[in-house]
Amino acid sequence: MASQSPEVAATSVLGAVADPVRWQLLSQLSADATRCVCELRTEPAIPANLLSYHLRVLREAGLVMGTRRGRWIDYRLTDDAVERMHAALPVASGAASCGCRRPLVEAGAQ
Repeated sequence: MASQSPEVAATSVLGAVADPVRWQLLSQLSADATRCVCELRTEPAIPANLLSYHLRVLREAGLVMGTRRGRWIDYRLTDDAVERMHAALPVASGAASCGCRRPLVEAGAQ
């Protein structure tokens, strides 16, 4: 499998966390080391097949991993999930690196 460019990897991670349901799941998993899928809840509540879909998106983005335990799956954040989310954020460049100190122009001002 070919390795992804940094831009593709970043947009994959950001796309995964941009959904409110997936953000709730990440928040729950960050509070505990491991959670059984039966303990994961969202507001509003979603059916099991939709929960499974959102967890798959997070797995494919490399942010969570699951371990089967009988009929249940225990989920947790991957060891590098927080670092991957942080690394996906764009780094400010351009005006900051040119040395000018232009004030920010408010939206709509000319």
